[in-house]
Amino acid sequence: MPAANAAISIDQVRRRCAQCALRELCLPAGLDRDDMDRVDMLVSERSSLAAGEKLYHAGSPFRALYLVQTGSLKTQTYSEGGELQILGFHLPGEIMGFDALADEVHQCDAETLEPSSVCKLPYAQLEKLSSVLPGLQRQFMRLVSREVSASQHHMAVMGRGQAISRLALFLYNYSQRQNRLGRSRNQLSLTMSRADLANYLGLVLETVSRLFGRLQDKGLIRVKRREITILDMDGLKQIGESAQGSPD
Repeated sequence: MPAANAAISIDQVRRRCAQCALRELCLPAGLDRDDMDRVDMLVSERSSLAAGEKLYHAGSPFRALYLVQTGSLKTQTYSEGGELQILGFHLPGEIMGFDALADEVHQCDAETLEPSSVCKLPYAQLEKLSSVLPGLQRQFMRLVSREVSASQHHMAVMGRGQAISRLALFLYNYSQRQNRLGRSRNQLSLTMSRADLANYLGLVLETVSRLFGRLQDKGLIRVKRREITILDMDGLKQIGESAQGSPD
């Protein structure tokens, strides 16, 4: 993190931000050199986390938002009866912690799926900076909107009556998220376990394993452990949007 009086060229700032999840807040907003420096200096920590490490816990006080820089994480919660529910999977370039905005307390756990790094963005400072940087404020609201859309997608997935439609819709959406980050739409590396994916989709593990086989038999995907190659994007989307067919 640069010192406040450091002499940094705009090219250096852009190179740094281009490799960081913080680019979602700064580069597209059309901020000038000074504003981009202020945003970059807002990051209080850049932390590396081991696989299976918690970023925050349900019930912990809200202090900051987190931008995934590398790796991936999952968010999860437990019912009063102790039943686990996976809420989402988070990729580089995505922001986490919005669950605590309303009550200033985190409503879920965030845990790494693999070695990951995150940028910590203190929320009180972000609010102050957003009030004087309209471009940053617009980008922040855009990210809030994206989080709402992600929640709506999860509801759409869970609302699918057909198990195969749930998995197809998940894979199609995951592909679109990767594409937004500049990654391949057709080559997916699923860092979550099959058990976590089954939980997220509201299915049992055996069903998810069988459904991967069915999608492969249909010529829509090729499966090699956690590496998924999408062979027919339109066909996968059609299955995902269909409410017809057998339950599994």
